[in-house]
Amino acid sequence: MSNYPSLLIRQARVLLPNGDFITGDVLTQNNKIVQVSSNICADTSVVEIDAQGLTLLPGVIDPQVHFREPGLEYKEDLFTASCACAKGGVTSFLEMPNTKPLTTNQSALDDKLHRASQKSLVNYGFFIGATADNLTELLTVNPTPGIKIFMGSMHGDLLIDEEAILDRIFSQGSRLIAVHAEDQSRIRQRRQQFADIHDPAIHSQIQDSQAALNATQLALKLSQKYHRRLHILHLSTGVEAQLLRQYKPSWVTAEVTPQHLLLNTEAYSTIGTLAQMNPPLRSPQDNQVLWRALRDGVIDFIATDHAPHTLEEKAQIYPNTPSGMPGVETSLPLMLTAAMDGKCTVSQVANWMSKAVAVGYGIPNKGEITPGYDADLVLVDLNNYKPVKREELLSKCGWSPFEGWNLTGWPVQTIVGGQIVYAQGKVNPQIRGQALSFGG
Repeated sequence: MSNYPSLLIRQARVLLPNGDFITGDVLTQNNKIVQVSSNICADTSVVEIDAQGLTLLPGVIDPQVHFREPGLEYKEDLFTASCACAKGGVTSFLEMPNTKPLTTNQSALDDKLHRASQKSLVNYGFFIGATADNLTELLTVNPTPGIKIFMGSMHGDLLIDEEAILDRIFSQGSRLIAVHAEDQSRIRQRRQQFADIHDPAIHSQIQDSQAALNATQLALKLSQKYHRRLHILHLSTGVEAQLLRQYKPSWVTAEVTPQHLLLNTEAYSTIGTLAQMNPPLRSPQDNQVLWRALRDGVIDFIATDHAPHTLEEKAQIYPNTPSGMPGVETSLPLMLTAAMDGKCTVSQVANWMSKAVAVGYGIPNKGEITPGYDADLVLVDLNNYKPVKREELLSKCGWSPFEGWNLTGWPVQTIVGGQIVYAQGKVNPQIRGQALSFGG
């Protein structure tokens, strides 16, 4: 790392750890931030970046993505997805275990780590997936941010919808458990009830708010029983947010996606199956309750649940269409646009998308612009707006549910480990991120 260039970011609007902004300079050496000041003098060997008029934020840590490699690379792979990350200001990601083969043991985890070391432009970590019979692996695999449990919306070995098996997993070890909280038995019953309906809008009724609430209540019960660190993935309903507002132990965290904040069931009428995801989009009222819970700290951070499928797959007739949508390229501009619209502040966005994630997963030295921290940074333009255009997307799937939305806060430069990975509208495909560590 000693041959990394030193970077001097000049006269940016810099977000400080206390949430305030200063106009000043940031100096990086090797892969670390070494100085933050109103004016830094440096020698001529430093690469200077003129950041006048731009805002400097910590790089986004996206804590829930599905990058499809290995086994489903026709949808996405670690290289294309990390290019999309770089363009979107995402400097680190945590990826889920539902690949082929499933990430359920050390060898599968090691394979992903090796692939990422060869292909990923940004930093990376990989969840271990829980099955009914891999408890030993759940206790021993490393490095991993935690155990992923699919309580619903899954089939095969990763589906764990029996309380006795869930109890056994919660009861042993101390590793963070992250749950996809949907009640599979209720979903099965409602699929039969609505089997003859092919309008994709029915998806939000089949996997309704009660299905989500049932599973979240069960996860909270088991977490309380064993005082087990629990993270609730992609919270989607107002009733779940109200439950957490009333009862949320200190060791429980929750996240929400930009799409559950900004899209709702009205999207089916305009973008059809491109709006289909798990858990589904909810009502406009749910949007409002989730926003309030996020601002109040009931919800701790933002994730995209980037889960791409091809347009050909999405063009099938419901229910044969897959659930999921891409998100890493648009999440930061979407949230910063919301901030400029008065829904929150830029400082809050940076906390929800960087610092709070680092704290929640014990990722050391990330999420702040402060000396000694890793030089994972993004310069964004909050003075101009431009639309989401399909032809400009780097994700392999080539579409976005937010196509046509006019957004601000687009990244101008993204820096990973002190190296410029995105600038002038292009990624540097030679840059490689590092494996993340956890528990720091």
